[in-house]
Amino acid sequence: MTKPDAIEIDATASKNNKNSNTTTQTKAKAKKVAKPESKIPRGQPKSNRPWKTPKQKFSNIKKTVNRLTFEKKVELRNEMRYIKEKSKEIKDQRKEAAVQRHQRRVENAERRLANERRSEVVQVIKNPAKLKRMKKKQMRMIEKRDLSQVKRFIK
Repeated sequence: MTKPDAIEIDATASKNNKNSNTTTQTKAKAKKVAKPESKIPRGQPKSNRPWKTPKQKFSNIKKTVNRLTFEKKVELRNEMRYIKEKSKEIKDQRKEAAVQRHQRRVENAERRLANERRSEVVQVIKNPAKLKRMKKKQMRMIEKRDLSQVKRFIK
């Protein structure tokens, strides 16, 4: 009779032990969850570089950001298209203005040159011996012209 009683006591003890083990396991799990890593106080780093922050695990880094809705994407796309068109218009206007300024400058230079030529007093040198007698400074002042374009002559 002692044997069955002993077995029953052992069975109940083992049941109690199993229950106590499960409660300790749940407490241990709860303790693991309760420890956030950010509350751990940090001391002086081993590398003696206090400005360096502790790095996160690559798997912990947030990979996805808040995605935009389709309507917002379409709105952004339209806005960017509008901005590009406006900037292109402004660039074209600036380019056109620069081309006009250049063209005006060229026309003014041509007009100035034509006015200078018209207002010149021209003296035709018919005797080539005069050229040989001239000094260097006088020779520098002499310019060749097309007589068909020159209107006035002083003889």
